[in-house]
Amino acid sequence: FDFCQAEGKKRPSENLGQVLFGERIEPSPYRFTFNKKETCKPVCTKTYDTTKPEDKQKLDFLKKSMLLNYQHHWIVDNMPVTWCYDVEDGQRFCNPGFPIGCYITEDGRPKDACVINSEFHEKDTFYIFNHVDIKIFYHVVENEALGARLVAAKLEPKSYKHAHPDNPDCSGVPMDISNKANGEVKIVYTYSVSFEEEKNIRWASRWDYILESMPHTHIQWFSIMNSLVIVLFLSGMVAMIMLRTLHKDIARYNQMDSTEDAQEEFGWKLVHGDIFRPPRKGMLLSVFLGSGTQILIMTFVTLFFACLGFLSPANRGALMTCAVVLWVLLGTPAGYVAARFYKSFGGEKWKTNVLLTSFLCPGIVFADFFIMNLILWGEGSSAAIPFGTLVAILALWFCISVPLTFIGAYFGFKKNAIEHPVRTNQIPRQIPEQSFYTKPLPGIIMGGILPFGCIFIQLFFILNSIWSHQMYYMFGFLFLVFIILVITCSEATILLCYFHLCAEDYHWQWRSFLTSGFTAVYFLIYAIHYFFSKLQITGTASTILYFGYTMIMVLIFFLFTG
Repeated sequence: FDFCQAEGKKRPSENLGQVLFGERIEPSPYRFTFNKKETCKPVCTKTYDTTKPEDKQKLDFLKKSMLLNYQHHWIVDNMPVTWCYDVEDGQRFCNPGFPIGCYITEDGRPKDACVINSEFHEKDTFYIFNHVDIKIFYHVVENEALGARLVAAKLEPKSYKHAHPDNPDCSGVPMDISNKANGEVKIVYTYSVSFEEEKNIRWASRWDYILESMPHTHIQWFSIMNSLVIVLFLSGMVAMIMLRTLHKDIARYNQMDSTEDAQEEFGWKLVHGDIFRPPRKGMLLSVFLGSGTQILIMTFVTLFFACLGFLSPANRGALMTCAVVLWVLLGTPAGYVAARFYKSFGGEKWKTNVLLTSFLCPGIVFADFFIMNLILWGEGSSAAIPFGTLVAILALWFCISVPLTFIGAYFGFKKNAIEHPVRTNQIPRQIPEQSFYTKPLPGIIMGGILPFGCIFIQLFFILNSIWSHQMYYMFGFLFLVFIILVITCSEATILLCYFHLCAEDYHWQWRSFLTSGFTAVYFLIYAIHYFFSKLQITGTASTILYFGYTMIMVLIFFLFTG
């Protein structure tokens, strides 16, 4: 964008999480001195001559961004500068950004931010917010050495057509850019800053006013109650079925004193000779289980730290950095789990197993990420990851994660295979005709619904925080939902597994992985719905990016739930 640039200032450095999320912090040309009030100070003047093609292109880009409601995000002392305004039913909403400008349509309807001022009324016209009134609140520290701390920064965007660009007075008509305007367009950027002492806000709780005005905490509680009801219902069902059926079965066995009755076995007792037959594609299943374990532990530890407040929005990019580092360090459990299962499936090709565990799932994620990065790079986006960071990520993967996976696999293969309580028969048993709901596909599709029902309200907020740049800070809620999700996945799988073992179908390994793994498919469907209903994304590159990143999340989620 063609706004005022800061001359010759060093760019602040970002951490790994910010780089991966595409957050770049640029130095600003707006200068403050503490407690020094400025009124209507000019920053720079931009002149566009619409007869020159490059000027026209810049101006058109600016208009397009106003039409799409692009936002400035400013930071003072690591605090977002917020724009607070009244919304319905007497509440104040604090937005951590403010729009570039706004547009009045051809039939005189104000769009987005144009409703704030009745002076914006020219039809088919853009109004640019070229002046900001910044108000900085500070808190004087009494007991320590004398000093003051910034506790809040708020601004009001305004629009003025400055008559005298050299000594602007910040009054008069708003700065309008007619859609059909020709000739020269001159935009003067100015700012005012004032300081105000705020005794009530402590420095430690200075983020609270942004979080309070974030809506939807009551929806959160509602959704948590909703999920808990699902969990109670499921646990009750599992407990009831386990108690009733197993109790019935065991009672029935205790009644059989004579041997001739014992010949007539039924249900899941009939498949005891086939239940530990190794599954088809045992290699792939063991690799998935290894990667899934890695992701499960990573998510648990990350969310646990987030709950303790280490990864709050104030530490920018901390969440992503924490997740990536943990994922790299958790290669050992992945190798170990994959090796144990592969050995118990009777597999011999242990080298292939280790290599697949370290390269298959991370490789897919990295390839997807790399393609997305190429698209960003081709579009000239600032969110593209620099080559150095890509090399660093590859180094983390190859030099730390892979050796750790090998160590885990070594210990996994050294241990004896998991002992099975019953021998497997020589000849596979024939599986009887299955009813509709014990067939593999309907069972798997049903299995994914319940876990998805627990998380989909949280999903809305998480997708908002990723794509609509709202802050996500409800890690307590998220941790609770995570635990609920783990329980629901396990219980739904146990139930369905029990049903189809009763129907004498003993291929349970893949089915139990896919039953809860199918939640990821519902996640994908929800993400597609979110794309069409909530986001106004235009252009092929943006669409490919959205779905590319969604596929990464879906894969990770699939391994995790499975």
